Amino acid sequence: MKLHIESSILEDYLLEIPPIIQFDTPNISQKILDIQSLASSSLDRAKLAFEIARDQVAHSFDTGYEKVTISAEEALTQHEGICFAKSHVLAALLRGMGIPAGFCYQRVLRKGTIESGYALHGLNALYLEDVGWFRVDPRGNKVGIDSQFNTEKEELAYPIRPQLGEVDYPEVFIAPLPTVIQAMQSSESCQSLFYNRPEML
Repeated sequence: MKLHIESSILEDYLLEIPPIIQFDTPNISQKILDIQSLASSSLDRAKLAFEIARDQVAHSFDTGYEKVTISAEEALTQHEGICFAKSHVLAALLRGMGIPAGFCYQRVLRKGTIESGYALHGLNALYLEDVGWFRVDPRGNKVGIDSQFNTEKEELAYPIRPQLGEVDYPEVFIAPLPTVIQAMQSSESCQSLFYNRPEML
């Protein structure tokens, strides 16, 4: 799929977006230092950042964790967050290392059936000089979901089924969608957020 980049200025995808995306917070800044000490190339650093967001921040819908984490720092500190929060973690880590990163969304069935309704799912796109823009999904793996860092072929969490009304949006946004942040802020628990997520862009 051809991605639609919101801004042609790469520096726009390096910006902090307080309080959601910040690099100088204690745990995000420490994790960036850890990544930089382990990897020297942008590709290897991006892959490590992806694996941290995917594997070190559990998906709250999988674990039953009730507190809604929103900012990158909060999600990394609590080691918990839904897809949106995990995408915030990955964006903060990447941008903090000078790697442009944006926000992408898909419209998926909430519980696998049309009757259950739809909800947005959040993931990321990032830019590497030798690769260009490509998408990754730090949602977190489990039985039936295997998301990987792949610069040549997307290996995302969810196969999109247009025949069921699902939508793979090609936009790469500079900032998280305001409707997504509003839903997260207004939800008292992850259980309520499950149903409060926006259904479309």
